Amino acid sequence: MKIEIEIQERIRTVELLPGDADGQFQATLDGEPLDVQAFLLRPGVLSLMVEGRSYRVVREDDLPATNGGAAVLFAGGRYLYRVEDTRSLKARRGHGGGADGPRVIKASMPGRVVRVLAQPGEAVEAHQGVVVIEAMKMQNELKSPKAGIVVEMRVANGDTVAAGDVLAVID
Repeated sequence: MKIEIEIQERIRTVELLPGDADGQFQATLDGEPLDVQAFLLRPGVLSLMVEGRSYRVVREDDLPATNGGAAVLFAGGRYLYRVEDTRSLKARRGHGGGADGPRVIKASMPGRVVRVLAQPGEAVEAHQGVVVIEAMKMQNELKSPKAGIVVEMRVANGDTVAAGDVLAVID
């Protein structure tokens, strides 16, 4: 399994290969191999051995200040993280990441708008949810590519959208 995860505003790539019965995994972090052993102690609490060092990891979910993100308590620190759909991370990287000028939010696949989370004239933070689309019985929250003002919302609840349709404009 390969995921991209945003930790402390930096995107990292984690790849896990299936583990054995002893909780041993082959893993890479940004392409660097790691020797990892993991045991679930109880929901939200993990005993983790990375390169021979032992850690206790405690997960905190649904933090209001992070717009649905989460945090882990790990190695004496508290680290915010957000796991996102790989397509949305690649799209964000592909747009240069600059904050200058208007930016659009496009539908990544055909679907139906189930919730509009921001209205024209409303201020939004970077990575804040703007619109939720349902496709193939899964909901996908599309987020603002930058902090700014919603200058245009081109969809409403219940609208059907095609892949590539512009849903909102943020300036």
